[in-house]
Amino acid sequence: MYDLTGFQRDLLYVIAGEEEPHGLAIKEELERYYETEVHHGRLYPNLDTLVEKGLVEKGERDRRTNFYRLTGRGHREIEARREWEAQYLPGLTVE
Repeated sequence: MYDLTGFQRDLLYVIAGEEEPHGLAIKEELERYYETEVHHGRLYPNLDTLVEKGLVEKGERDRRTNFYRLTGRGHREIEARREWEAQYLPGLTVE
């Protein structure tokens, strides 16, 4: 995960926290977090990068809507990142 941008890591976390979210749902969640608009030109190329890296799987819900879900590798990368963070933030609990 070290080679991902912060935005790409945030995409992974949002996808992990939802059940097969579609692009617009991911966009809306990030906009709430960032408190600013996330443009399609930023969102979809980064989602495609995560797919190409094997961290996210892209599926088709219908002809107009795709969904995204983490792959096994994506889950392992998030877990490894959390373990790495925990060594620098001892005692920090996430609820």
